[in-house]
Amino acid sequence: MFSRKRGAAKHVRAADAPPSKALADSLASDGAAPAPEFGPWDAQHAPAGVRRLDLGSLQIPALDGVEVRVQANPDGSVEQIVLVDGESALQLGVFAAPRTEGIWVEVREEIAQAMAADGVTPREVQGRYGVELLARVNTPDGPADVRFVGVDGPRWMVRALFQGAAAAAPGSEGVLGEVLSGLVVVRDNEPRPVREPLPLRLPKEMAEQGQAAAQQGANGSQPE
Repeated sequence: MFSRKRGAAKHVRAADAPPSKALADSLASDGAAPAPEFGPWDAQHAPAGVRRLDLGSLQIPALDGVEVRVQANPDGSVEQIVLVDGESALQLGVFAAPRTEGIWVEVREEIAQAMAADGVTPREVQGRYGVELLARVNTPDGPADVRFVGVDGPRWMVRALFQGAAAAAPGSEGVLGEVLSGLVVVRDNEPRPVREPLPLRLPKEMAEQGQAAAQQGANGSQPE
């Protein structure tokens, strides 16, 4: 549902939609504006003294009861992040964007079009971060609610996909909503195409443990 376009990227202009609070506050911070009230935070505004799981471009607050499931490659690069709380789940992605323009409006339209092509009619609803997409989709286990939330920041966009009870309506996210509002985005200074996923990696200790386990499994499968 989310992919880079071929050719020149179409950017959302200021006249298309107001910037998100994260983006507006960051642009204003070139002056004397205060930091945003809540995240996802750009690294320059991230509150200190918070325990977070460092995955490179994303730092995830460590909250009791939330399980972090990470799909990673043998080299430690992360392909997918899903957080689980009971019957609810939150899938996270972070992508490159222009510094002064948001891309969530365009991305949201493309997600809606992809859903429509699959016979699903999403609804636009107003949430904490602006316009979100809410839909009921068919899964192998039956109909399920999903909700897409986008947050534009300076040179990045966070896309959050709530599933299960947390997707039923804005305000129903529970502790997973706290995860989203506590995220920190660490955007490197590398020039990147708009929409390119920002690099995610396992912490060094976790990557080494995974490599050791993979090596052990490989050795154990060899014939004597």
